[in-house]
Amino acid sequence: MKMRTTKNLTQLLLILSFWVIHNSFAIAQAPTQKTYTIPFKLTSQNNITISALINGKDTVSLMFHTAANSLTLTSEAIAKMKSLRFEGADTVKSWGGGENSSRYSKDNLLQIGKTKWEHTPLWENLNSGPGTGGKFGPELFAGQVIDIDFDRKIITISSNLPAKLNGYSKLDAKYQDDMLFINATCKIGTELLSLPFLVHSGYAGAVLFDDSFTNNNQLDQKLKIISEKDLKDSFGNILTVKKAILPGLLMGQNTLDSIPAGFFKGAIGRQKMSIIGGELLKRFNIIISADRKVVYLKPNSLFRLPYPAG
Repeated sequence: MKMRTTKNLTQLLLILSFWVIHNSFAIAQAPTQKTYTIPFKLTSQNNITISALINGKDTVSLMFHTAANSLTLTSEAIAKMKSLRFEGADTVKSWGGGENSSRYSKDNLLQIGKTKWEHTPLWENLNSGPGTGGKFGPELFAGQVIDIDFDRKIITISSNLPAKLNGYSKLDAKYQDDMLFINATCKIGTELLSLPFLVHSGYAGAVLFDDSFTNNNQLDQKLKIISEKDLKDSFGNILTVKKAILPGLLMGQNTLDSIPAGFFKGAIGRQKMSIIGGELLKRFNIIISADRKVVYLKPNSLFRLPYPAG
């Protein structure tokens, strides 16, 4: 009886040890302050960029990527750093398709301004937004409200929603597999079609449709095509995208007209989700609730900015 008890205790300790190691590897230790602000720059590619310090030694410009679930650094940025140690490699998938090998470093100190995140894991990546050496996502602010103010170029992180939400539209959101989705309605011909969109600040364009929606609704025939070009994802996979004009898009109480929208040429099942990117997102001040179930949108000073041609 004693031997069985000892064996069970040993198994329990092993399970608990694995749980602790796994969770410390997956989640950085969050800051203790309730409210803090992070200044950012908005690039010409519609990326939100933030200055950061790794392990108190290496400076890097990071992109805040609303569809990313971890801290990643590019191979080019890593080559210039002296403080990183990599423990191994893992296989990851990119949104452009295919599996890729990525080195990881388990335990790092990330500092943005005066705010620090201890025991932060990071992964190696090939690409990031132009002029940046890596990216991070909303998981860094798990359980907190994220308030992105494009007018003041400030992200505010807090425990509670602002007391006043005048002028904001409230949209139900879904947070699944570290990705945030909202519903929007598209005007295509005489039809109004609603579908979920991934909120993707790492995508420079306005709208990108998934393959199923594209093919089922014959977008290649119903929308005016204005250009065609190649896109490269963060691991170098190349996809050909057509750009068209979407007559209208309704997001909450806000209607946008004549929006550039992309879809992949001849692709079937590769692009599995539709995307709202930086060209649209920057036109709103955005608040994401702590539980990621609601997104608030308020048109800002960029709302009526002309869309880029071609």
